[in-house]
Amino acid sequence: MSHVTITFTVTEFCLHTGLSRPELTEIIGLGVLEPQGDVSEQWLFDDESLALCLRAQRLRRELELDWPGIAVTLSLLDEIERLNSENRQLHQRLQRFTSR
Repeated sequence: MSHVTITFTVTEFCLHTGLSRPELTEIIGLGVLEPQGDVSEQWLFDDESLALCLRAQRLRRELELDWPGIAVTLSLLDEIERLNSENRQLHQRLQRFTSR
């Protein structure tokens, strides 16, 4: 089964997310999103970026944080997810070891 990636231009991305160009530039500068392309006129965003942006906006509404706070929150959530994954792997290894 193949994976289809959808890409959006800056205008399309702003239309789908409701962000203004200055807001988009700010959250890119904070590292929340990483567009494809070197200059803003050539930026492209994939469907994963769209989902991440919508998640960030939801957190912003629910937690009433500014964009720098959202950047930190997303980094912490990613770290928690990584640690949980490592913990599950270690737990599985331990179970295999102790069941011998």
